[in-house]
Amino acid sequence: MSEFVAQLDGRTATAAELAPLAFAGYAHFTAMQVRGGRVRGLDLHLERLRTASAEMFGRAIPDERIRAHLRTALRGGPDDVSLTATVFGAAGEFTAADAEPRVLVRTGPPSSGPEGPLALAAVGHERDLPAVKHVGEVGKTYHLRRAVARGFDDAAFVDRRGRLGEATIWNLAFWDGSAVVWPRAAMLGGTTMGIVRRRLDALGVPQRDAEVTLDDVPGLAGAVVMNSWTPGVAVHRIGDADLPAAPRLLDVLHRAYGDEPLVAP
Repeated sequence: MSEFVAQLDGRTATAAELAPLAFAGYAHFTAMQVRGGRVRGLDLHLERLRTASAEMFGRAIPDERIRAHLRTALRGGPDDVSLTATVFGAAGEFTAADAEPRVLVRTGPPSSGPEGPLALAAVGHERDLPAVKHVGEVGKTYHLRRAVARGFDDAAFVDRRGRLGEATIWNLAFWDGSAVVWPRAAMLGGTTMGIVRRRLDALGVPQRDAEVTLDDVPGLAGAVVMNSWTPGVAVHRIGDADLPAAPRLLDVLHRAYGDEPLVAP
């Protein structure tokens, strides 16, 4: 089987079924890296889909059905792929009509993210429904493109209170020299972030939550971005503020992530 798969509710999706989704923006998803047919943080991915479905559709697809769709999509394919599971309403968007949520599972080539270090433009932006990983967010790509045009690699978001929360498709994490600092703001809690946080606790690595503003950045000892691709890519600049290399931070994040067991769907 090809590493490129698109299945709707556990069967191969037709072009006619996929066409309406090209223009659909009322949906949510989770993205994961599959290695050896297994996934880190599967419980967190399932929890994300449950809570987002309850928020957007008022009901959730049972976990076992989601897992069955993941298994079907992975069956016979490469051991290592990127996988995205998207939940959408059959009634479409721009309507209050109620319909059973459906699941689109797509696979593609595996990824481990950019090497870094990255320079992030600081832009004012707040996502709608920040705790939900939803589709149709034009702001993310818009601010990424604007940042690259200004000579940056990507963009970090600053809310109306001046707090750094997240980047375009990334969570942010900082280093104060001895502890991992997680920014406190309205944002999406990533599955990789959740994996790392619980594994840092197991490793006894200090971590804390704090409001982080642009004025705080020059006093920090390092920063990274993380998402489903990777538990840490170094960041050497946010806005006008340079950040030192933080090999210790990268080491503990990658070690924490590596301690999470891979689980079969």
